[in-house]
Amino acid sequence: MKIFLETERLILREMLLTDAEGMYALDSDPEVHRYLGNRPVKDMAQIIEVIKFVRQQYVENGIGRWAILDRETQEFVGWAGLKLVTEQINGHINYHDLGYRLRKKYWGQGIATECAKACLDYGFETLGLTEIYAAAHIDNIASNKILTNLGFHFIETFDYDGSMHNWYNIVKE
Repeated sequence: MKIFLETERLILREMLLTDAEGMYALDSDPEVHRYLGNRPVKDMAQIIEVIKFVRQQYVENGIGRWAILDRETQEFVGWAGLKLVTEQINGHINYHDLGYRLRKKYWGQGIATECAKACLDYGFETLGLTEIYAAAHIDNIASNKILTNLGFHFIETFDYDGSMHNWYNIVKE
């Protein structure tokens, strides 16, 4: 098991098949999926495929989303990290995307911001990236606020999978 980042409260490490229960708790929650197309998972088999997909990204791209664990309890909090996007989205391809998703019980505690900041630092300092993108559903006030507070610049609004999203980037200074 590889640990990529540690913050004061959290550990960000490679996602493992043993994270399936926590991932299921995350992605089966309709409230978590409110701004993600309203398609929560229905069974554990879907989660196993998601974890395998993420792990394959590590192999193919050297990067992918990481499991977030509470440092004190070791409980699965959610996931965060950078992903190399190799399919075209909003006219862009082969770019690094920042993403995060937390179990509802961890909302409103600054965890997404803490993880996102650590991931940006990793991308710019460790990976040597010069630009990182992110998108958030236009109605997801919390996520849009996190991105702008981190220094992301709003570029435009675009249709993604049938709903409007805000498109952002941040450039290494």
